[in-house]
Amino acid sequence: MAKRALVSVSDKAGLVEFCTSLVKNGYEIISTGGTYKKLVEAGVKAIEIDEVTKFPECFEGRVKTLNPYVHGGILHRRDKQSHLDQAKELGVESIDLVCVNLYPFKETIERTDDFDDIIENIDIGGPAMVRSAAKNFDSVIIVTNVTDYGEVIDAIENEKNTKEFRRGYMIKAYEHTAAYDSMIANYMNERFNEGFGEKQFVVGNKVMNTRYGENPHQKGALYEFDKHYSNNFTTLKGEASFNNLNDLSGAVKIASAFGDENAVCITKHGNPCGFAIKDTLLEAYEEALKCDPVSAFGGVVSVNGIVNKELAEKMNEIFLEVVIAGRITLEAQEVFANKKRIKLFEMGSDKLVLANDKKDFKHIDGGFVYQDADKVGENEVRDAKLVSKIAAEAGDMKDLEIAYKVASLTKSNCVVYVKNSAMVAVGMGMTSRVDASQCALKKAKEMGLDVTGAALASEAFFPFRDSIDAAAAAGVKNVIEPGGSIRDEEIIDAANEFGMSLYFSEVRHFLH
Repeated sequence: MAKRALVSVSDKAGLVEFCTSLVKNGYEIISTGGTYKKLVEAGVKAIEIDEVTKFPECFEGRVKTLNPYVHGGILHRRDKQSHLDQAKELGVESIDLVCVNLYPFKETIERTDDFDDIIENIDIGGPAMVRSAAKNFDSVIIVTNVTDYGEVIDAIENEKNTKEFRRGYMIKAYEHTAAYDSMIANYMNERFNEGFGEKQFVVGNKVMNTRYGENPHQKGALYEFDKHYSNNFTTLKGEASFNNLNDLSGAVKIASAFGDENAVCITKHGNPCGFAIKDTLLEAYEEALKCDPVSAFGGVVSVNGIVNKELAEKMNEIFLEVVIAGRITLEAQEVFANKKRIKLFEMGSDKLVLANDKKDFKHIDGGFVYQDADKVGENEVRDAKLVSKIAAEAGDMKDLEIAYKVASLTKSNCVVYVKNSAMVAVGMGMTSRVDASQCALKKAKEMGLDVTGAALASEAFFPFRDSIDAAAAAGVKNVIEPGGSIRDEEIIDAANEFGMSLYFSEVRHFLH
């Protein structure tokens, strides 16, 4: 008796070839709507669904597969005689393979805001068939991804169609329907509940396992949203670890925060220890390295541009664990070839690429906290309120912008000192802001860096004037912070006392 396959797909890629192979392997094809039409036009023999359901497709296609001849054919157990007897009594014939991919909901919400159109692109029958076939994986193969067609045909032709094989596809199927329903629920909450509904679904697609998690006794893996890593992350040398990926994310955010400018960020354990923007990337790297060459040893370098041979040779003078850039030329890769431990990654474009996620979440014990992603507004520095008597000179505004953006992307409590478009001191992750200020200045002194004339930024308000006092003693010229402290007047008075410019952005950027 011929086996039967029910095929109903929105994505028609590989459809004809897949069904042709099924027919060659003794399958009878049952199909619906556009899938049936495409198969018949290609000369593949197929049966239209209403011949099986004995009921016409109706309500403009809303109902066509929600039928006991379909679901009974999929769901009845082949190992129970009572099921087989009832199937025979009811005239239900077995369906042994179900190939379904769902209405393109994601593509629809990206294409239009027409709610009626969006509603019509919520699949009902498809998920029902997928779930039915997955539930009865003992006897039924469920296929939901066009990339699996070849493997399925291979299993059918080479006696690999085992229960274990079908179980793997069962798991994929439930992942598929869960992700689909999650996407719909999240969209509806975004549209009607500002993105914060009674349930929140975080769905990622697995890119790869990492060798381990933060520590060797922990398992780990990378998951992505919207194919960000698949499309924009290429491994040239080495293997990205769990910790590398965390560090890379922070470094890329900082280096790419300045558009097309030649920015280089050096991080260690997720914290920036060097940053600069210069006329060339080589100059930017050299200036970034000066901030803290000790911490840069074994660090991550993020380059907002193309790493060429000259830059690679300069980088190669110290041990770096990771370099990520828009591109790394073949000549540059050759420079790094003999360094066994360095890892090289690129994003396949002239500049670094950000996903620009709209939401952000963090795991806490027993759950997670979820929020709008934080971003520094395009004009936050330009529109900051001058609260001191003296304004910054036009040429110093760039330093204020750099300090402010880097501070906004650095662990709180933090302060950032920038001079001539290069970070010269940073204090981060401190329990008090004055500690952050003093730690930064102490490090700068150890590195022999002159902070005189620098810009100082804090991601949150200064609660006391002591940080301003310390900055003034070091020769800081300009300060930007959110403001909002009950002691703001004391801070303003201190700035005026020392002849500093002081700006309030009125936007806090904590990063915990």
